[in-house]
Amino acid sequence: MLTLASKLKRDDGLKGSRPPAAASDSTRRVSVRDRLLVKEVAELEANLPYLLTTLGLPLRHTQTVCRLAQQAGTCKVHFPDPNKLHCFQLTVTPDEGYYQGGKFQFETEVPDAYNMVPPKVKCLTRIWHPNITETGEICLSLLREHSIDGTGWAPTRTLKDVVWGLNSLFTDLLNFDDPLNIEAAEHHLRDKEDFRNKVEDYIKHYAR
Repeated sequence: MLTLASKLKRDDGLKGSRPPAAASDSTRRVSVRDRLLVKEVAELEANLPYLLTTLGLPLRHTQTVCRLAQQAGTCKVHFPDPNKLHCFQLTVTPDEGYYQGGKFQFETEVPDAYNMVPPKVKCLTRIWHPNITETGEICLSLLREHSIDGTGWAPTRTLKDVVWGLNSLFTDLLNFDDPLNIEAAEHHLRDKEDFRNKVEDYIKHYAR
């Protein structure tokens, strides 16, 4: 089986040959992106504890780039296809705060122009949250390509930052003062207990 890692290793052996004249800029960008992803997924593995693998493939085929990474038991990253590291799924299971006990699914796609542009992330789980709309749009500074305050995406950021950032939307980065879902933020301001009840109702119906 040809995994992405083995494909890149094979390609390294062909560096001495002249690339086809028809090679497009898009193809070259994808190659750069994939090389970055192999490195960054390995970084995820090195920095996030409690690693598992659920690809359904023998470990000898999946190698380092095809494992699950977990952040303190609350964050799980899954790569369904070992040859497509640019598409992965994230499950966040908060262990404190309003969203404790819920399981929230995110879909991440890394564009060809990565790492000059941020990954595209959507929340697949319906949620009552000031920084995530009910249709899945997310307000997170590091996912912004352009940010006035300088906290947006930069080429120095990695997938690890994205995973930690999404995980923190349920704790440190939960922001009622600069909401994307204004109705949810106003609900919290008006009646915190009723806000909590609605969050729990959403968890019961959509996030188990």
